[in-house]
Amino acid sequence: MTSDFMTLAADRIRIVLVGTQHPGNIGSAARAMKTMGLRRLVLVAPEKAPNAESDALAAGADDVLAAAEHFDDLASALAGCTRVMGCTARSRRVALPELAPRDAAVALIDGAVQGDVALVFGRERTGLTNDELHLCHQAVHIPANPDYSSLNLAAAVQVLAYETRIALLDRVASGEAAEPRDPPASHEQLEGFYTQLADTLDAIDFHKGRTPDSAMRKLRRIFNRAALDERDVRLLRGVLADAQRMARLAADASGSNGAPGA
Repeated sequence: MTSDFMTLAADRIRIVLVGTQHPGNIGSAARAMKTMGLRRLVLVAPEKAPNAESDALAAGADDVLAAAEHFDDLASALAGCTRVMGCTARSRRVALPELAPRDAAVALIDGAVQGDVALVFGRERTGLTNDELHLCHQAVHIPANPDYSSLNLAAAVQVLAYETRIALLDRVASGEAAEPRDPPASHEQLEGFYTQLADTLDAIDFHKGRTPDSAMRKLRRIFNRAALDERDVRLLRGVLADAQRMARLAADASGSNGAPGA
């Protein structure tokens, strides 16, 4: 591996800011990114668009700010990503595998070897919603002082951007192979699989009257840990398609058996 991977990774690592409330924080985040060699900023439904305050706080990272991609929802912003990490506090109802920043950065670079990856940051006051966290594969928790854990959004971006750069420099120095054997499943491929899985569980009456949310959260965690590639997803979706077909045949047979005679 050569230093060309530094450029490749910069194009593959998305820093995603969701529902940012203060335009100045967008500019400060762009500055934090550029100091660490990252340049792909993604904005999801900010409360206010970047403005003059954003430009001022970008302090020379105007190119990062100007090139920022804009989306209305997080799912659209993550299209094409093979690994998604949400930066969040510990006490959440959505249980995700949790990594420290250093371990998260290594995993992020592992993912960037294969395709696009994303670090997702939530709103300044409330963070990411549970639905948004459901779209992440892992959680990242910055172990701040528990007596004063209020971390500014741009500061959180700086911490993760720094760890990402260190992991990237280590990877380049190690010269490890950069090409994967099988392309990892993209975010939309995984979401399509999860949608089909949920439909299949309904079709076979897996839940038996119980709420499906808990089971789907657990199944998501299992499959996210497995780091499925495209071939895995095709195989699993084929299994689900057959299960759905058999469920339809069983339902049709049941209806026929229960039909009144002529």
